[in-house]
Amino acid sequence: MNAVPALIGYAAAVGVAVPRLLLRSTWTHRSPALAVATWHALTVSFTLAVALAAYHLAVPTEHLHAGVVGILHTCGLALDTGSTPNPDTADALAIALPVLLMALLLGSFAYQVVRARRARSRHLYILDVVGRRSTSLRATVLEHDLPAAYCLPGRHPRVVVSRGALRLLSDDQLEAVLEHERAHIAGRHHLAMATAEAFAWVFWWLPLGRHAREQTAMLLEMSADDRALRCQSREVLATALYEMAAAKAPEGAFAIGGPAALARLQRVLAPPRRPHPLLSISMAAAAAIVPLIPLLVGCVPSIG
Repeated sequence: MNAVPALIGYAAAVGVAVPRLLLRSTWTHRSPALAVATWHALTVSFTLAVALAAYHLAVPTEHLHAGVVGILHTCGLALDTGSTPNPDTADALAIALPVLLMALLLGSFAYQVVRARRARSRHLYILDVVGRRSTSLRATVLEHDLPAAYCLPGRHPRVVVSRGALRLLSDDQLEAVLEHERAHIAGRHHLAMATAEAFAWVFWWLPLGRHAREQTAMLLEMSADDRALRCQSREVLATALYEMAAAKAPEGAFAIGGPAALARLQRVLAPPRRPHPLLSISMAAAAAIVPLIPLLVGCVPSIG
């Protein structure tokens, strides 16, 4: 059986239909960390499906051997140079197309990481000049009248809060804001965001690319909100979100405010019911299995 139609159909479903279904789901806001993993699993699965489809298209007359050798052969790990009229060209093309796609995605990821790191480095230099380190807050304080609170993740993480925010927020609200920013650093959320941005840069025209980037940004903020709720009440965090909703952050940073502040405020004030453990286990299993589906479709040899 030729796997190309199945792989293309699967990639179309994952790239177009599944994101719309996931956007309508209510469980994502109840388990934001799991939802981020699910979005990332879909991007990996789509990438593998496209890469394997490109491989099969380059070797349309590929003979499928039986057993383990056939699986390796079909996946491009062992090439039969006598299976096509122009084996050298076909084999090279079969390897080049998937490799090119993977290199493009990895290059995009590296670009996103390096660009954000450079922006953070420039801002860290400014903070070292104009900021004041507060041991009690475990943060850098900026002498700025406008309320602001954000974090700079990476190798030299920093939580930053302005003097305006210190005057505006109560002690409990300030602790909630700072804990929110520390959650971004502890969870290495900048790498998850860079992964989503890299996929969206390559597949900018794809609904999966656009929605994965937008949803990852919002869900990471919700996940950080959940961390802040471990030490403060919902009323305290909701008030802090309201006060800091318009706060902005430099490039490469995570801010307590932002475009998703309203949705997050509603979520904090009217907390969704926690998902049933069976649903959480099912979605976690699905996130782990989804990237393997293209391998099953494109790598398992047909019989007969």
